[in-house]
Amino acid sequence: MSSPAGDRVLLAIVLRLASVFVFAVMNALIKLAEAGGAQLAEIMFFRQGAALIPVTLWIAAGPGLGTIATQRIGAHLLRTAMGLTSMCFVFGTILLLPLAESTTLQFTLPIWATILGALVLRERVGWHRWGAVIAGFIGVLIITRPGGGMAPLGIFTGLMGALLSAGVSILLRQIGKTEGAATTVFWFSALSLPPTGLAFALTATTHPLATWGWLVLVGLCGGVAQLFMTASLKLGPVSLVVPMDYTGLIWATVFGWALFAVLPGWATWAGAPFVIGSGLYIVWRERVRAREKVERVVA
Repeated sequence: MSSPAGDRVLLAIVLRLASVFVFAVMNALIKLAEAGGAQLAEIMFFRQGAALIPVTLWIAAGPGLGTIATQRIGAHLLRTAMGLTSMCFVFGTILLLPLAESTTLQFTLPIWATILGALVLRERVGWHRWGAVIAGFIGVLIITRPGGGMAPLGIFTGLMGALLSAGVSILLRQIGKTEGAATTVFWFSALSLPPTGLAFALTATTHPLATWGWLVLVGLCGGVAQLFMTASLKLGPVSLVVPMDYTGLIWATVFGWALFAVLPGWATWAGAPFVIGSGLYIVWRERVRAREKVERVVA
């Protein structure tokens, strides 16, 4: 029989895989909504507004609505500002590039997180991880083929989105010292409504009924995927669940082919292993460093 700890790890992996799949569905829905006439501001408003529904229900059914109380509203405002800016770049990339290519550029997040950790948090980064960073950017160069590959604006928004997402992940490490995951997820969605609502009011136009349906589903999928991702991190170690994110390239390829008749080019297939391998190695080195730190403390 499997142990309870083993069951929790297995459930963490399943939840992370489910999160990746639902996020991939959300990305495909974003492109469908854009094809139906929706603009970026509208997509972002529905992403945050509709996501608040499953998030609030999850909190009410679990830890209770009382857990959303916070004494760090300033930190949540900063997280919201950074998160919305990051989301703007990420969603812009989805609109500008095929799904597989936009997804692969998001895989540079661990690379940026390593760089920011060294520059901002003064974390010690050895040659192992710097080597992985260099390998990752070689992969980016292969995929983007500067001067003859993807749209330059799409490359820029993709890399900026990953960079800002890495910044958000570092900020969340600081907020997480005093705030629960449910509190952070709730306030991100709630505080996003005023700015995205204003942008929506200024840009909204009439759409076919199907487009409105895609927009609502974008938000619901985003909220559900966020909850799955948060739960996976509670049940399993980061070094185990984060590598599951790379299955997103499979779903991006499937949805790109099935819905838009687009398959990744040779450059994506050639460069993706560098980017993915770099991220996996960085995650593995983080696990090794954490284990060594524990061993030093015990000794």
